[in-house]
Amino acid sequence: MSSTRRWSIVILLSLGMVIAYIDRSNLSVALASDEVKRFFGLSDNDRGLLNSAFFWSYAFLQIPAGFLVDRFGVKTPYAIAFLFWSLLSASTSLISTVGQLIALRFLLGFGEALVTPASMRWIRFNVPEHQRGLAVGIYMAGTKYGPAIGSWAAALLIVNYGWRPMFAILGLGCLIWLIPWMLLVKNDDREIEAAQLKASKTTPIPFARMFSTPLMWGVLLGTFCYNYFVFFCMTWLPAYFKESRGLSLESSGVYTAFSFGGMATVAIVAGFVADSMIRNGWNAVKVRKGFTIAGLLAASTEVFGAFAQSNEVALTMAIVSLSGLGLATANYWALTQTLMPGAAIGRIAGAQNFASNLSGIVAPILTGWLKQSTGSYNAPIYLVSALLIIGVAAYVFLVRPEYAPKA
Repeated sequence: MSSTRRWSIVILLSLGMVIAYIDRSNLSVALASDEVKRFFGLSDNDRGLLNSAFFWSYAFLQIPAGFLVDRFGVKTPYAIAFLFWSLLSASTSLISTVGQLIALRFLLGFGEALVTPASMRWIRFNVPEHQRGLAVGIYMAGTKYGPAIGSWAAALLIVNYGWRPMFAILGLGCLIWLIPWMLLVKNDDREIEAAQLKASKTTPIPFARMFSTPLMWGVLLGTFCYNYFVFFCMTWLPAYFKESRGLSLESSGVYTAFSFGGMATVAIVAGFVADSMIRNGWNAVKVRKGFTIAGLLAASTEVFGAFAQSNEVALTMAIVSLSGLGLATANYWALTQTLMPGAAIGRIAGAQNFASNLSGIVAPILTGWLKQSTGSYNAPIYLVSALLIIGVAAYVFLVRPEYAPKA
């Protein structure tokens, strides 16, 4: 495969993730709208439940989705899933009850479950180690540019046209992505996997053995803690800016976009820098682990925003902390692939993404409950910072090369 084609597909994978996150984050902006809250008669607990409904199916289908792409390859299953979730997102414009909204978000999670296992599998078998940090950084930047673009676009469309047209426009407009996907991507990742295993003369590590080592549990715990903050921001940040800091819905969308945009940019740069260090002889595990820990520590500074009386300080800390987390974004995913060669890549990515999206279930509901119980966003933010420090401990003490499973 030519370098141009390889990086074009990496960018396409990132754009696919941008679209997936637009379709899953647009609801959080809608739920910050007074019109939507009145139409459905929503409490804070209701909003937390609605924000988490997507992840009920998405999280628990990660390992089955990984098995699916390991068995059938990446190209065709991804294309079918993309078409399914885009049409579901657009159909949100037609609903009239809370029950219908919950059902559609549940099905949206079903449709998007394939995205990360498929993308990580393609990267693992088509991008070499010394370029993988940049590739994962570009791909995972989609998880941040998606909410950035989605928050801004959803707020703009709601303000100018209403919430129903917003869902229809964002859902249907993205179907054009399928054209370059079908033209550029080959259905050959299973053949590449077989050739790599034969050339390396290694025995594939059974999937079940991954869970017999502290390393896998450290990866899962650290992933949960990292993403608890991400999903807190994705599902509640627009409402926090509007309700706690007095911003308009449009301004809330803009600040949310800046926060996630900063994280995406840092993720790409951090992946590139880590790759450069590895090419220059640095140990890949130490480099990627160091960036991951630095990102979690930088993100924990969000707690200072909760203490701040000044809106300017609070908004700045939201942007700085989420952008700082970008140091970890590419590297914590690439680190897993470095430490677990020869494994069932789709299923390992699925297991890690299950931990990621389990936080997507917990964070919206727990934030809604804490906010309704205490009357402010301070307690939810304190919990975010505590979990980020737990994530640091997981990577320091559990994610170690000597704990890697052996073939």
